[in-house]
Amino acid sequence: MSHYEETLSEAKQQELLEKYDPEAGTRKLKGMPLWMAFAGLLAFSIFHLYTGVFGMLTAQLQRSVHLGFALALIFLLFPARKKNKGKEIKIAWFDIIFAIISVIVGAYWPVMIDDLVLRTGNITQIDFFVGLAAILLVLEATRRTVGLPITIIAIVFMGYAVFGPYMPGAIAHRGLELDRLVQTMFFTTEGILGTPIGVSSTFIFLFLLFGSFLIKTGVGEYFNDLSIAIAGRSVGGPAKVAVFSSALQGTISGSSVANVVTSGAFTIPMMKNLGYKKEFAGAVEASSSTGGQLMPPVMGAAAFLMVEFIGGISYWEIAKAAAIPAVLYFTGIWIMTHFEAKRIGLRGLTKEEMPSRKEVLGKLYLLLPIIAIVLLLMSGMSVIRAALWSIVITVVVSAIRKETRIGFKGIIEALVDGARSALGVAAATAAAGIIVGVVTKTGLGLKMANGLLDIAGGALLPTLFLTMIASLILGMGSPTTANYVITSTIAAPAIILLGVPDLSAHLFVFYFGIVADITPPVALAAFAAAAISGGEPFRTGVESTKLAISAFIIPYMFVLSPELLMIDTTWTYLIWVVFTAFIGMIAISAGVIGFWMRKLNWMERIASLGAGLCLIYPENISDIIGLVMFAILLALQYFYKREHIPKVQN
Repeated sequence: MSHYEETLSEAKQQELLEKYDPEAGTRKLKGMPLWMAFAGLLAFSIFHLYTGVFGMLTAQLQRSVHLGFALALIFLLFPARKKNKGKEIKIAWFDIIFAIISVIVGAYWPVMIDDLVLRTGNITQIDFFVGLAAILLVLEATRRTVGLPITIIAIVFMGYAVFGPYMPGAIAHRGLELDRLVQTMFFTTEGILGTPIGVSSTFIFLFLLFGSFLIKTGVGEYFNDLSIAIAGRSVGGPAKVAVFSSALQGTISGSSVANVVTSGAFTIPMMKNLGYKKEFAGAVEASSSTGGQLMPPVMGAAAFLMVEFIGGISYWEIAKAAAIPAVLYFTGIWIMTHFEAKRIGLRGLTKEEMPSRKEVLGKLYLLLPIIAIVLLLMSGMSVIRAALWSIVITVVVSAIRKETRIGFKGIIEALVDGARSALGVAAATAAAGIIVGVVTKTGLGLKMANGLLDIAGGALLPTLFLTMIASLILGMGSPTTANYVITSTIAAPAIILLGVPDLSAHLFVFYFGIVADITPPVALAAFAAAAISGGEPFRTGVESTKLAISAFIIPYMFVLSPELLMIDTTWTYLIWVVFTAFIGMIAISAGVIGFWMRKLNWMERIASLGAGLCLIYPENISDIIGLVMFAILLALQYFYKREHIPKVQN
């Protein structure tokens, strides 16, 4: 541990998580309810470990059991009213009833499977009420765990399914009777039990378990110390520590807000202590933590959905394709923090504020599970097997030293914590399944894609811009998984119709669904960072958006030049594209911050931004223009240091 001690207490971190991350806001239980929830969470994890080791059940059984567990536990752990989250209150009588009905809903497919298969396409009155209960429970569970936005969207889509004949113009359809809607939603694999929850009940759950086991080893704290050891002494070191640490934290956290709170509790006070403004300190952490979901090998949960939505592609291919854009994203933030530190003359950490390099290097073995999962995925092993072996490797590696050893108690706690972290994802993917079911049944996806193309005049850049806006709006306050499901079924097809590769189109909407967490007016990650820094939330969001400017540019880059995703390219051309993009990031960062080797005037800032955009745009003529402009600006900076450069603070 470093000598820097001014960090937030665990209680304060939990308070912030509950305020800004709906998935973290559980009620505090004691006595028998506590043990019931504990046993339920443990059984939830054991079920998934068992099916992961011995083989998954058939789709309907695996998904319905997963859904039953998740719904029942949500009603035990998440109170109906937001103001009761984090408080010691009794479980309401209606929550007990909801939990019991949830168990019945989850068990209905396993118990009745023979009858349900025989009468495919027809449902009895009992089937109807069980299916209706499933829909209502999913909507309420989603509201409690991930908030109102996605719940409202799911309700609107179901309303569209029922009232199709009354819809205007091209979006009108024949409409679905209520019993047909219920049948689609719960008795097929096109609704609640569709692909989204299928991915949640297989890949995502096991990777969340893996992350839970990593946390038990203390790897999160180690990421902070390793980051300080690498970047702490450099100019503006604490900000660079935040960038590096958050990139690493992204390998074990699927939530931008959780990443901000856990990493930012350490880095934000350190940045403020060395002279960064409150809003800038919060923005560095928010933009870096949000980017954690873009960083392979373990990306956000939506990346696992991408495997199923694209089809014919492995998770490793997605992770490999996302590697260069992720590195460019963090490079952009790193360069901006460097220029900002030089602009205001900030020092790095002193030797006394640094952790012992010997101790830090002595714990490098904690990175072995992450290295292992990369190698396992590269070898062609299935995602499920790779996750299982990574959990085993984590437990073995933790035993090397006493202070990192998990032990039996730690294993049980990791299983319970992993299951708890999966509840919000399960609810969100179930609600997303409702949306996908309506889109599939009504043909809305193709209608929306064609409508988007009509508005954009069939041109690629306007279509991309409109898709970006839709993804940002849908991502405001919604989990990335649900956002990706909606945009990939409605907006991504429009991009694909214009000849863009499937992977580029899906990663495009994936990126903007994630950066919605730092884009005002609803920027949950930025607001959480502001709560730690004491800065003004909206201004922190604006600063976060400026720092993450690369995230608004990179998706356009890999759509216009799929070579950036290592699609149909040669190594020589790939190196050239990455080189020009990197130089472009330097120019754009200087233009945004207003400082390079010295302060830039307004003309130089515009020229710097122009040079950066030319370099980032993957085309030979624009690259040449951009390089010439960059060289001229660099020469002007080097030979004419007319402005006073602040002295580095001691």
